[in-house]
Amino acid sequence: MRKEAFENSMLADPALLDKIDKLFACNVGEYIDLPQLVVVGDQSSGKSSVLEGLTQLPFPRDSGLCTRFATQIIFRRDRGLSTRKVIASIIPTSESDADRIARLSEWRTESIGGIEHNLFSKVMQEVHEMMGVGGNSAVSTFSKDILRLEISGPEEDHLSVIDVPGIFKNTTPGLTSKSDIAVVREMVEGYMKNPRSIMLAVVPANVDIATQEIIEMAREYDAEGERTIGVLTKPDLVDKGAENKVVDLVSGNKLFLRHGWIIVRNLNQQELTDRNTDRDEAEEAFSRQAPWNTIAKDRFGIKSLRSRLQETVTENARRAFPSVRMEINKRLKEAKSSLKALGNERGTAEQQAGFLLDIMSKFQEITSQALSTSYGENDIFDDHMDLRLATMVVNRDTVFAEDLDRYGHEYNFKTNGKRNPDSSDADSTTAPSDEPGDQNEVQTRKTDSMSELDDVVTEQTYESFPSDSDIYEWLNQLYQSSRGFEIGTFNASLLPTIMKKQSAKWANFAKGYISDVITIVHQFIVKVLETICVGKRVFNNLCSIMIDNLLDKYQRALAQVDFLLHVERNQAPKTLNHYFNENLQRCRQERLRSKLESKVISDSYSGELVRLEDLTVLNHMSNSEYTVHDIHDILESYYKVARKRFVDNICMQAADYHLITGPETPTKLFSSSLVNRLSKDELKDIAGEDAFTVQQRMNLQKTIRELEEGKRILF
Repeated sequence: MRKEAFENSMLADPALLDKIDKLFACNVGEYIDLPQLVVVGDQSSGKSSVLEGLTQLPFPRDSGLCTRFATQIIFRRDRGLSTRKVIASIIPTSESDADRIARLSEWRTESIGGIEHNLFSKVMQEVHEMMGVGGNSAVSTFSKDILRLEISGPEEDHLSVIDVPGIFKNTTPGLTSKSDIAVVREMVEGYMKNPRSIMLAVVPANVDIATQEIIEMAREYDAEGERTIGVLTKPDLVDKGAENKVVDLVSGNKLFLRHGWIIVRNLNQQELTDRNTDRDEAEEAFSRQAPWNTIAKDRFGIKSLRSRLQETVTENARRAFPSVRMEINKRLKEAKSSLKALGNERGTAEQQAGFLLDIMSKFQEITSQALSTSYGENDIFDDHMDLRLATMVVNRDTVFAEDLDRYGHEYNFKTNGKRNPDSSDADSTTAPSDEPGDQNEVQTRKTDSMSELDDVVTEQTYESFPSDSDIYEWLNQLYQSSRGFEIGTFNASLLPTIMKKQSAKWANFAKGYISDVITIVHQFIVKVLETICVGKRVFNNLCSIMIDNLLDKYQRALAQVDFLLHVERNQAPKTLNHYFNENLQRCRQERLRSKLESKVISDSYSGELVRLEDLTVLNHMSNSEYTVHDIHDILESYYKVARKRFVDNICMQAADYHLITGPETPTKLFSSSLVNRLSKDELKDIAGEDAFTVQQRMNLQKTIRELEEGKRILF
């Protein structure tokens, strides 16, 4: 009654097992672990006889046709059939090439009313040849392909079993080798490792069961015995007196397994020879003999085994089904993400051009965001802070301006013999007082170089702090060495000379600055391309063909710096900026004020007063001394105007125009016009897929097709 009720409950949910079988059929088991029942054992364990009892198919026993591949056997009850139908097909391994997969997938044979021994042997022989195993012309001894047997009929029970090759330790000359031992063990372990597998461990009852290799393997992968069903074969060969040990094992007193042990008595060699022997009747007769008649009915015989398998397989499938659904979705998402990462397929010139145009579009989009500081529009700016191009350039602009302000002059300017604090001018020309005492030079470059820019950018240089030596003494020497017939003035050629000397450090600071901006721009280009290009090959190819054009753009920026340096330091000083006169008047007023400070009289009503006779203090200076001081004031006033103009011009013309926002900046090289200029050969060299990527794409497309088919089956 229990069995009948159980079978009715099983048949109430045949769709569950159908779905699992269909998942195997569409190769989903290649990507995720599916719930399954796996028959494992030694080659001499009686596995084939057990399968024959379960399937009622005459599995061949000759050594040439022994199990050399996994066989998936599916039983399904179909009330629409009047007799049994067997359909055989092959599920090729994913490691096969496309042609082999197509050839094996097309193979199919069908038999109505079962398969006789001779016919089944012929089918198995054909399967061996299709898979390329066994025989003199075999490609290999064992195959990872799967033979699929679908057995349908009005009286069949819903059950699925996977039979794998039997493990062995000794080779058979001409049939197996030592390497085959490892191949089979790896194949069997692959099924046993699956946490959703139920293992049907077939062991002869006439050996020391505890030491059998298949039992040791089951313990390794199922230490608690939760996934293992034990099957004892050949009880008729157990030595007299040893039967009780086997009975104790089946009763659960030894080698505990959650699903327990079942004894199956198959036909012996003599009975096999006699075609009239009924397998099930012979087993039933044996079960009535002592001491086997003491074993519970649900622990003896092929029918009990079939019922136990039904129960276990269904329970396992119901438990695993929700997680199988989630895992299929997860693997499908991962496969689609990996395929997307490869970019669009690019086998033709049109596909390759479209692929590159997509890269160019993404590059320009990121560049636009970087220059407009729209960093919130793309996560790439959070992942790579060095891509915030506008911010990095502006920060370098500021440092350049500060460096030239603090350290760009050769001598510190002074008034009345004292260092000029220039408190009214925010752009103080003195070195900062907070510098370390032992530090007397500054680096002109702030960014590490890149090897591909070695022939363009300047090397790191160091400039000393402005000298505190008496600037008047230096100006006096220059004045005295260039005097002419001027009266109360100085030679006009003197100002360019002293301006060139005072601005000598500008060259290294300016070239260090532009070298840093070039490096910042180049790092930006490389990083963006590296991020958006699919694969290292496309990135390397793009960089390779564009490096000469990029270097040419960088050279133009350096040439502009040289031009501006020549204008400021080699041409005659010139300015229309009123700030020059304001500075000059301020310098002269400050000098006059400093001379009169000691003569000031403070009056509570009139404020600070100076008597007319005290103005004679201004006449205590020689003509030369007065001229030198006037040169100092003119130089200081012009230097400030020229320095600010020079900083602006370097930043705007050399850096911004040539490198950042101008019409022909390096970043604008990466546009649709670049793609349109490429020949078909160049397109293929840059954007064509290598063999590895082609194979990777095909594998991912196959994975997605099969997983999507699996998803349709489940949902």
